[in-house]
Amino acid sequence: MTSQEIVAKVWSFCHVLRDAGVSYGDYLEQLTYLIFLKMADEYSKPPYKRDIGIPDELGWDNLKKQRGAELEARYIKSLRELGQQQGMLGQIFTKAQNKIQDPAMLSRVIDMIDKESWAQMGSKVKGDIYEGILEKNAEDTKSGAGQYFTPRPLIKTIVECMNPEPGKVISDPACGTGGFLLAAYDFIVDRYKGKLDKTQKEFLKNGAFTGNEIVPNTRRLCLMNLLLHGIGAIDGEPPIHPDDALLSAPSDTVDYVLTNPPFGKKSTMTVTNNEGKQEKEDFVYNRQDFWVTTGNKQLNFVQHIRSMLKSTGKAAVVVPDNVLFEGGGGETVRKELLKTTNLHTILRLPTGIFYAHGVKANVIFFENKEASKKPWTKDIWFYDYRTNVHHTLKRKPLRYGDLLPFIECYKAQDKHNLEHTWAEYSNPEGRFRKYTYDEIMSRDKTSLDIFWLKDASLADLDNLPEPEVLAEEIVESIEASLVNFKNVLSAL
Repeated sequence: MTSQEIVAKVWSFCHVLRDAGVSYGDYLEQLTYLIFLKMADEYSKPPYKRDIGIPDELGWDNLKKQRGAELEARYIKSLRELGQQQGMLGQIFTKAQNKIQDPAMLSRVIDMIDKESWAQMGSKVKGDIYEGILEKNAEDTKSGAGQYFTPRPLIKTIVECMNPEPGKVISDPACGTGGFLLAAYDFIVDRYKGKLDKTQKEFLKNGAFTGNEIVPNTRRLCLMNLLLHGIGAIDGEPPIHPDDALLSAPSDTVDYVLTNPPFGKKSTMTVTNNEGKQEKEDFVYNRQDFWVTTGNKQLNFVQHIRSMLKSTGKAAVVVPDNVLFEGGGGETVRKELLKTTNLHTILRLPTGIFYAHGVKANVIFFENKEASKKPWTKDIWFYDYRTNVHHTLKRKPLRYGDLLPFIECYKAQDKHNLEHTWAEYSNPEGRFRKYTYDEIMSRDKTSLDIFWLKDASLADLDNLPEPEVLAEEIVESIEASLVNFKNVLSAL
């Protein structure tokens, strides 16, 4: 059975559970628990004979023998007690709860998982299965799961441009379900196939990747995703940490940071006074290594990511538009970033590619540098893949091929003949254009919010997208407006 067939089989049962009140996200969560238990059982037997740390009474063999109320009771007991363990085991089952209340349905899911041999299944097949299920879950926009799922074609494009090398440490301080880390892993495996020695392979599995994810359920999905792809060990320490990455300066620096931090302008925390009344307040991180103190979560991430990098480190970060133009702290961050790093490329993204509707985002690429009196950024290349570009999640989703011209332009910056590069890509009608450091500094608030292409739809009605695409864009815009309005109400 192919990975696509297994995904279809596993996901088809979700519709049955949905009618019983089990959401897509809850189903995926239970699949994670059960697949982990099945894999742990397989690894505890020959030829592996590994001690995963699961007592027999809480393990798979005992669980699948149960039926009815006994099954539900034993499953709840396993989830509760395994969540108290250390290492990978404890992180997978942190705050675990049974969401399948019907024992008969739970038994059917267990039987379905029991029919597959997960330990013997290839890492790519297992990974493709779990990624496929994650993507289907992200498509359920009402649940909000899509906020943790960056479009895979965009991730693949970013990794291709960053060109990560073996023996380097790659991190994502807001890793969601692990898309960037997995894409970097796949890139290295494919690019250096047959060239990695034993030490490099071991490092790639157990030392190359690290990250943070503060949401317990999302963190468990990430850990399982990595594990199924061959990153980390089922009986080892988890590579993803539960701490808020912004709370303190990093203890270690890394070679690459690839990330799409959570969007949202303000950081908030819940404060409880002595009377038990709860209210939300703006939360400002106390970081002495930051250039500016701000409640803007995105600006904090940009500052933190720069602090994470080695002196030769590189970063690619998805940021919303406000990071490019906001005044005050935003201007300070941009000026310091231009001074202390080589901020060489900005990719402007269209709407309609994220599961969160109406998102206007960009990817900034920069390289860290040693301290210098002169600014490291000399020129910034902008690639405008937003103007006159129309994507929707259903009818015209983003494909990897759509961004191949950007990859070509990105790599052209490394060519020795820069005049040829300028002539080829920086024409008035082209999407790739260079601005010098002096030109950027002369702009109001050091704004990086730059466009030069004209919106063809404003001048020529013949250039409007297809009616179906236009209708979907309108629906997405209305839904995005509703979400923003709800956020404003909740903040009042």
